[in-house]
Amino acid sequence: MPLAPKPSAAPRIRLALKLYRVTSIITGSFLLLLCLMMILRYGFGVDIELAGPFGALYLDPREAIAERGGINFSTWILIAHGWFYVLYIASDFNLWSPMRWNPLRLMIMFLGGIIPLLSFILERLIHREVVGWLETLDSTEKVAA
Repeated sequence: MPLAPKPSAAPRIRLALKLYRVTSIITGSFLLLLCLMMILRYGFGVDIELAGPFGALYLDPREAIAERGGINFSTWILIAHGWFYVLYIASDFNLWSPMRWNPLRLMIMFLGGIIPLLSFILERLIHREVVGWLETLDSTEKVAA
């Protein structure tokens, strides 16, 4: 039988849920940008360059960016997604631990930052489940009082 979260952990769970929601949305957004960048890079042979001659962002062949010494925005997308994924993993653990879920749930949560769109789906499902638990906890506390 799975362990239930402790009622005393409710404040920590509320805070962890807020952090989880923010990091999952940011990580999922950067993952979608990363997918777009990969399609542009390997499908069309172009990268996104920053502050080029045609405006703030534009597409340019990879060789041209290296010749002109432009700032390759695609590389920054890769770096940002990597760091946000680290924060996402930390927030996953921060929510998983007080909820006392099984380790498989944590592994599935980790996949949210790797599989496109999964972080948005998981965020919605997990948010609904945790809020439901918090609401039942609040209602039982009101009845007891």
